Amino acid sequence: MNLGPGKWRKHVTVLMMVGALGSTGASVAYADPENLWSVYDQALAGAKYIDLTHTITPDMPVWTGFAPPVFRAAKADASVPPFGNKGQIFTYARSGFEATHYDLPTDQLGTQLDPPAHWAPEYPAIDEIPPTYSLRPLVVIQMQDQVAKDKGHQLQVSDIEAFEAKYGRIPEGSVVFVRSDWSRKWPDPSLTREERFPGVSLAALQFLHLQRHILFHGHEPLDTDDTPTLEGEEWLMHHGYAQAEGLANLDQVKPTGCLVSIGFAKFKGGTGGYARYIAVCPHDWKYGVTAAETAGPLPRSPHVLHWDRKAGVRLRE
Repeated sequence: MNLGPGKWRKHVTVLMMVGALGSTGASVAYADPENLWSVYDQALAGAKYIDLTHTITPDMPVWTGFAPPVFRAAKADASVPPFGNKGQIFTYARSGFEATHYDLPTDQLGTQLDPPAHWAPEYPAIDEIPPTYSLRPLVVIQMQDQVAKDKGHQLQVSDIEAFEAKYGRIPEGSVVFVRSDWSRKWPDPSLTREERFPGVSLAALQFLHLQRHILFHGHEPLDTDDTPTLEGEEWLMHHGYAQAEGLANLDQVKPTGCLVSIGFAKFKGGTGGYARYIAVCPHDWKYGVTAAETAGPLPRSPHVLHWDRKAGVRLRE
């Protein structure tokens, strides 16, 4: 096979991607660098997918500076026969469908992607984040043991160096998530009242971005660190970096060898983003589900959704 320098780099990249995730067919030697469907067939179709995202609910933990969200059944703003008259709630019985009215007092809810404009208006807002953020190599640095001894442990450069001594150098352009197991108490509302919680030190953030040149980092708590001025977050945003907050299920992800798929709501000029992160891990990993296990149509439930007035959401029970 005769490949020029550019095609050779693409070929090697796809080879590395398939090798990291694991091939579903031993007879396949490489993925076609000119056809990404082969990457899906040989690596992603058999990979394990793990959701790293909290569900948004009215009673979820919210930073004390913001009000909680409120959900309501949506009403018709005008008469729309045969679906309903003005002021009527859309119901399955009357309209054939239902919809929800969301009062979201902030764009800083639950699992998030913080764009730099959250603190620095001269840098990109959430709708200006480039689409290349959507799929990246994922590194998970584990510091849950340090947090078990000190609940306010902040990731240090020495923690990163110890990780690299065991797993190798953190790849440039990767996403680094920090596992603390703080999210295991979610959605306990007391989480937002903690004065000491696990975070990432300013020195560690600067090392990751300036020495390892990562794309962005993420953490389980709703703040980057527990300093009075949130110095780490302030530095990140004013230097053009995004970050992930409110992550979940990092205990189910390999430290290296996975990818992360990133999706977020695209609000014009948005200073925060309701995000969904999915880890994509090798086919033989013990956690997650495969594409074959969730092929359409989606399963029918014996329990239908209904509006629960007390909970303020639709429940299935």
